[in-house]
Amino acid sequence: MTIAASGAPSGDSSAALARDFSGGAASLGPLSQLLPRQGPHGPLGVLICGHGSRNRLAVAEFAALADQLRQRLDPVPLEYGYLEFARPILRDGLDALRQRGVEHVLAVPAMLFAAGHAKNDIPSVLNTYAAETGLRIDYGRELGVDLAMIRAAGARIQAALDATPAPVALHDTLLVVVGRGSSDPDANANVAKVTRLLVEGLGFGWGETVYSGVTFPLVEPGLRHLVRLGFRRIVVFPYFLFSGVLVSRIVQHSQRVAADHPEVEFVQASYLGDHPQVLQTFVQRVEEVLLGETAMNCGLCKYRDQVLGFEQEVGRAQHSHHHHVEGLVESCTLCERECTGACQSDGVPLTLVPGHDHSGHDHSGHDHSGHEHANHEHHGHGQHTHEYHEPQGHHHPPYPHADHPLGPLSLRRGEGGSGAG
Repeated sequence: MTIAASGAPSGDSSAALARDFSGGAASLGPLSQLLPRQGPHGPLGVLICGHGSRNRLAVAEFAALADQLRQRLDPVPLEYGYLEFARPILRDGLDALRQRGVEHVLAVPAMLFAAGHAKNDIPSVLNTYAAETGLRIDYGRELGVDLAMIRAAGARIQAALDATPAPVALHDTLLVVVGRGSSDPDANANVAKVTRLLVEGLGFGWGETVYSGVTFPLVEPGLRHLVRLGFRRIVVFPYFLFSGVLVSRIVQHSQRVAADHPEVEFVQASYLGDHPQVLQTFVQRVEEVLLGETAMNCGLCKYRDQVLGFEQEVGRAQHSHHHHVEGLVESCTLCERECTGACQSDGVPLTLVPGHDHSGHDHSGHDHSGHEHANHEHHGHGQHTHEYHEPQGHHHPPYPHADHPLGPLSLRRGEGGSGAG
């Protein structure tokens, strides 16, 4: 078994690729001619809304991406903030924009897909701030299934393939895309759509989707089933924006399966990082907000319509649950810089906040082992407004498939799930 790790992404790695993944990246210069300093409701500013992490590398990568966006959107002011576990928090970023004279904020969630954080937690914080200060805040959509994002993913996968010592035909190669995993079935389905676009676009012999938490199949049990398909090579691609404990755990769990199957070559591709096409998508989302062209996907939203198996979620009140860890800045010091995931390799996390029991879920890697913190809220997209409701306790409706044998239960057992190969 060979694990070919391509390492952390280093920006525009696509330049050396035989396949062209540029997709118009040359248009990523300053956009002052497209994004005016003065908008219809006063001086404009941009807020990039992140989740936050106790992992120092992940926080540094997010800050670096925000800085690149700041340069591209100059002279329009840009700030960023987090929901939890890092500074600045969202309110800090908004305060900074107001201090710079901004009266109209274009806020964009730094989320790959629209699950609870993009639909509920971030809007509730923004709405509360707007109500308190009178600041106009217009909210954009997630990065989503986008051709630029597919090009960025393709570049990361191709770079990993190019780094392998011996060629293997693509028809003999299986692509496994690892999504974050959510209690929102629409977000999970979008990861599967990304997988199919990459499989057909690059010409792999087969493709499957697994998840790092919450839903099923998880990485290790999924891979143990997939090795039975008989492919000579398996490429594992974490469809994540930044580093962190989950990306490290994906590598570790892939290595477990690799050690048991030396006849299969495992190739580890890098996460998305600050690829130029990722930056391009962020810029596009900002422009959409300004032009009023933000198109939310409400047709499959479990909070608005009765999605099969999630009918009880319709109309749940919206609020943010992150108040108890908002702004917490005690970075994890168990690893020197990049998270190894060694503290949680079995999926059982540490308790991170004194007085707040996280024995069933991990905020540092954003893994909620069987449920996520954002599956209990309602959102409305008419004019991008979201009604705010004060939270009542710290309640999480159970994910209906939390007991699936290939889901989070496999982490608790410390195994690869049922039917390990």
